[in-house]
Amino acid sequence: MNSTSHEEMIPNKVLSFFIALRLASVYLVRTWYVPDEYWQSLEVAHRIAFGYGHLTWEWTQGIRSYLYPSLIAGLYKLLALVQYDQVELLVLLPRILQALISAYSDYRFYQWSNKSKWSIFVLASSWFWFYTASRTLANTLETSLTVIALSQFPWESSECTKFLWPVMLSIFIRPTSVIPWIPLCFYHLKKSAHPVWELLLKRYLPIGIAIGILSIAVDTFHHGSLLTSPYEFLRYNVFKGIGSFYGEHPWYWYFNVGLPTILGIGTLPFLLSTVETLRNRNVFKEKFILLTAILFTVIVYSALPHKEFRFLLQILPICLYLSADYLSRWSRKASGKLVWLAAIVLLTLNVIPAGYLSHTHQRGTIDVMSSLQTIAKEYRDEYNQPAKLIFLMPCHSTPFHSHVHQNITMRFLHCEPNLTNDENYLDEAATFYKDPMGWIRKNLPVHPRSALPSHVIAFDSLEPKIKDFLSIYEKKETFFHSDYTTDRIGSNVVIYERFDPSRVTTTQEPTPQDNEEIQPNDEGEP
Repeated sequence: MNSTSHEEMIPNKVLSFFIALRLASVYLVRTWYVPDEYWQSLEVAHRIAFGYGHLTWEWTQGIRSYLYPSLIAGLYKLLALVQYDQVELLVLLPRILQALISAYSDYRFYQWSNKSKWSIFVLASSWFWFYTASRTLANTLETSLTVIALSQFPWESSECTKFLWPVMLSIFIRPTSVIPWIPLCFYHLKKSAHPVWELLLKRYLPIGIAIGILSIAVDTFHHGSLLTSPYEFLRYNVFKGIGSFYGEHPWYWYFNVGLPTILGIGTLPFLLSTVETLRNRNVFKEKFILLTAILFTVIVYSALPHKEFRFLLQILPICLYLSADYLSRWSRKASGKLVWLAAIVLLTLNVIPAGYLSHTHQRGTIDVMSSLQTIAKEYRDEYNQPAKLIFLMPCHSTPFHSHVHQNITMRFLHCEPNLTNDENYLDEAATFYKDPMGWIRKNLPVHPRSALPSHVIAFDSLEPKIKDFLSIYEKKETFFHSDYTTDRIGSNVVIYERFDPSRVTTTQEPTPQDNEEIQPNDEGEP
C-alpha cells in the first residue's frame, strides 16, 4: 500500500470512529438534561407532522426558529408515509440524525486541528460533549455548525468566505451564536486584502440574506404570519429580560462554575494553553484570536442574568482545540510514560461524570415515558377509552406527546413568564407548590369521578402533601430518578393509577358522559 492510500485511510477511520462513538451515545445517554431537548424540538416537530403537541409560549410569541424542528418533522412525515411512525422510532431517529451531524463536526474538528491524535482524544473524551452531542438541542446543532465553520475559516488567506454559510445558519437558529463570531469576523475583515465594504456587501450580506430569507419563509409558514424569529428572540430575552424569570446567577458564575464544570479535568490543559498563548501572543496569533473569542463570549453571557451550562457549548470546541494544541506540543518533549499517564488521568476523570450523568442522574423522567405510552395503548385497546394523565411536577419535567404519540388528555403545570406584567404574578407551578391540595381542589373535578385523571405522575417527595387526593389512587410503577433531591424533585418518579372497579372493558362502550368529560383540545389538554 502506498503512502497516499494510507493517508486517505486515516481520515476515513477517524470519521468512522466518531460516527460509532456518537451513535453509541444515543443508546448510552439515557437521562434528562433540560426541557429544551424535547419541548423546543421533538414536541414542535410532532405538532407539525401529526397535528397535535404542545407549543410553549416561546412558539406562540415567535421567538424560536422552526428550522430545526422542521428538519425533525421531515423525519416524522417520512415515518408516517411508510407507516412506521412508532414511538421508539420517533424518539430514536432524531437523536441518530443529531449524532451523525455531531460526528461529522467531530471529523471537521480533527481536520481543523491539523489531524493531531490529541484532537481526537480531547474531543472523544470530553464528558460534556459526550453528554450533549446526541441530544436534540438547538445548542448541540449550533455547536456542530460552529465547528464546521471554524474548520473552513481562512486563517492563512482572506479570500474564502464559505465558512459564513454555517455561521449564518447557526445565527438564525440561535441568534446568540453571533457572539463568538464577532471578534473572529473582525479579524477576517481586518486581515483581508479587499476593502471591508466590499467583503460586507459582496460576501457577508448576500449569504446573510439567503439564509435569512429561508429562515423567515419557514417561520412565517409555520407561524401563519410574517415572523422574524431572531428579532423576537432578542426582544424578549435581551430587551425584556424574560430569561431571568427562569433563574439568575451572579456575573462571575461562568468563570468560577460554568466553564470549569463543562471542561472538567480538561480545565488544566486549557489553562496551561491560555497562559502560554498570552505569554507568546505574537507567536500564537491564531490561538490568541480564539482565546479572545472565548473571553468575549463569556463576558457577554456574564452580563445576562440567566445562565446555563449549555450556553457555553458553542465555545467548548474552541477550548478543546487550544487544549489539544498544547498537549500535542507538550507530548513531543515529555516521556512516553508521562504521556500515557496524562491520557489515563484525563480519560478516567472524564468517564466518571459522563457515565454517572448519562446513565444514572435524572433518568426517571425519561424512563417513565415508556410506561405511559404502554398505559395509553392499553386503555385504548383493552378498555376502549383514552387514558388521562396529569403531571404534578415542575413544569416540563418530562417529554410530552412526542414520547406517547397518542392524542390523549395530558395536563402539566405551566410556568410561563409574566408576559402581561401582572403585579404579584405567580405561574401555575409556583401556585401549585405553594398549596398543593388547595390547587387540586380548585382545578381537578371531584364529580363525576370519571372526569378525574386516570393517572397521576409525580415525584415521591410530593406524596405526603397530597395524600388525601391520592387516597383513590394506587401506586402502579416507580422509577429511580436522582440521588440528589430538592423541595420539588424527589428520588423517584411514581405513576399513580386511579382505582376504578367499574372501568369499562373492550366489550363495553364508554358512556356519553365519559366522552364529554375527556375530550382534549387541540393541544391535548383539558
